[in-house]
Amino acid sequence: MEENKNNIYPVFDRMLTRADKEELLGQHGVMVWFTGLSGSGKSTVAIALERELQRRGVLCRVLDGDNIRSGINSNLGFSEADRVENIRRIAEVARLFVDTGVVTIAAFISPNASMRQMAARIIGPDDFLEVYVSTPLAECERRDVKGLYAKARKGEIANFTGISAPFEAPSHPALSIDTSTLSLEESVARLLGLVLPKIRKE
Repeated sequence: MEENKNNIYPVFDRMLTRADKEELLGQHGVMVWFTGLSGSGKSTVAIALERELQRRGVLCRVLDGDNIRSGINSNLGFSEADRVENIRRIAEVARLFVDTGVVTIAAFISPNASMRQMAARIIGPDDFLEVYVSTPLAECERRDVKGLYAKARKGEIANFTGISAPFEAPSHPALSIDTSTLSLEESVARLLGLVLPKIRKE
């Protein structure tokens, strides 16, 4: 294994830079990382934000938990180690997008502060905007669009965040959004106030 690593020769010094890409796009790359319980509204708000930014001429890419797990992370389960690896891979992919000048929007439960801190380290803390979708558990469970909470309550799903596994709320998110009290339009408006100043090139 060590011998194989010694045969890796990165070519980053010969590639176009992030500044080159951002100049082409006329925008700065940034990571908008949504965290919150299942059913909190992460994906709904992320997709709405993407559509609004697209309307304003901003190139975006949404990374969603279900889509990623059916593709690049299809070989991972839900053990603690696999959950960490899931977030690590997502962060590595997201860094490639951000370094290309793309506004990258991630919607993942990412229940542990340590997971989100790892993602921020990989992507770069200056490019990482943590958004806590703080919709209360009772409301998430009431929605239960996938029927997951009901199964977790019956013991049919082990280690389910919010029921049989803990969720560590961010202590200092860049923004908190409660979709039980804010409309989708209000949520997107608050996000635009956070994101637009970060991505506009002078």
